[in-house]
Amino acid sequence: MECTNLWRMTDALSAGKISSSYRQALEVIEAIEPRIAEATRQELIDQRGSLKLIASENYASPAVLLTMGSWFSDKYAEGTIGHRFYAGCQNVDIVESVAAEHARELFGAPYAYVQPHSGIDANLVAFWSILAHRIESPALAELGAKNVNELSDSDWEQLRGRLGNQRLLGMSLDAGGHLTHGFRPNISGKMFHQQQYGTDPSTGLLDYDLVAAKAREFRPLILVAGYSAYPRRVNFATMREIADEVGATLMVDMAHFAGLVAGKVFTGDEDPVPHAHVVTTTTHKSLRGPRGGMVLATEEYAPSVDRGCPMVLGGPLSHMMAAKAVALAEARQPGFRTYAQQVADNAKSLAEGFLSRGATLVTGGTDNHIVLVDVSGFGLTGRQAESALLDAGVVTNRNSVPADPNGAWYTSGIRIGTPALTTRGFGHEEFDRVAELMVDVLRNTQPGVTSAGAPSKATYALADGVADRIRAASAELLDKNPLYPGLELS
Repeated sequence: MECTNLWRMTDALSAGKISSSYRQALEVIEAIEPRIAEATRQELIDQRGSLKLIASENYASPAVLLTMGSWFSDKYAEGTIGHRFYAGCQNVDIVESVAAEHARELFGAPYAYVQPHSGIDANLVAFWSILAHRIESPALAELGAKNVNELSDSDWEQLRGRLGNQRLLGMSLDAGGHLTHGFRPNISGKMFHQQQYGTDPSTGLLDYDLVAAKAREFRPLILVAGYSAYPRRVNFATMREIADEVGATLMVDMAHFAGLVAGKVFTGDEDPVPHAHVVTTTTHKSLRGPRGGMVLATEEYAPSVDRGCPMVLGGPLSHMMAAKAVALAEARQPGFRTYAQQVADNAKSLAEGFLSRGATLVTGGTDNHIVLVDVSGFGLTGRQAESALLDAGVVTNRNSVPADPNGAWYTSGIRIGTPALTTRGFGHEEFDRVAELMVDVLRNTQPGVTSAGAPSKATYALADGVADRIRAASAELLDKNPLYPGLELS
């Protein structure tokens, strides 16, 4: 398929070179710790032989994977481009500059910060940057200080109190938000005086009037938009209007759908970059890069974000910034737009496949890359469904549904995403077949009981022969769409 033209190794010579590179690398590793070499080989085997449907996972290109394994890993480079706390960072400056340039051009952002190690790191940088811009800087000006080191102990304690008592309004976890959006056990819930907005109980959809009413009542400093398990698009222009009305900074976490923004599937009001003050993302998931984070910002917030080190971060992972640069360069190619559109189209095919077979979906469908199945209709918890599907070679993750009676551990839902299998080349017919196979597993799974005979939320029984039947059917789909074709480790 055209959508995978940056990822498939169609050139036999290139495939041979890449295979040789990995074989030799594993031989070096094996000489030191053979168990790690074997686990690495087995991971490729396992990924090749399973239906990978975790919405937050994908497959990076060989170019991205190879870029991660370099001597840039050996270099400390605290600071920013041209202003490091270590000598000899001229090549790191090039890497970070190229990655930031690609990010700005790809997303149309005035400023990009590519140092965060993960999505949570990116969100922490964003939170503290907003606090520094909105609270710390004005307070320092009032006190006649240039930085916090010039404050007296009493002034510093007063400032710390102001920094640690700000209000954050984010999407609740069971409605589809992320744990870093104010979930109390997470550091975001401990940093802020937080409240959360949910979705319409009857539809599962965001009700912007209710979000606005909540914002007017709570008056947050930060309004967080974005999601981890919400299968619909968001109107970020409306969210910005809400933020402006109450004087809040709009922060958007687009970690899950960054690839759909980069691929121009989400444009206009559905593209967060023109509307948010600060945007955070991971670089893997639908963006199909290495595991890492990134922050985009307006010029107003750029100086604060640029202080991510030493404010939140230590030494950046230079080898990962290099891999981000390669992945962002790939995403700027025309084929990535085709891929991103196929991701969204495939999600609709998957949703239609479930609905036609009687399954219940949160919000009744999807218009992004996520399908959220309410498995309570099959008499199962999310944990039981996740485990039974894994037995059959289908890799998913359990997830809460709105007002979930089973809580965040057992859950009542299964979250499914299309980015990874789309990378492998799956299309409409394959995803319809995937829905059919998954429903087959769920219908043939029975909940277990505890040792005392009470209903169990964890144990289950999958009917005899079902796992083997599903694995055989999956193999037909997977063999037609091989993972890293041409890459041989033996």
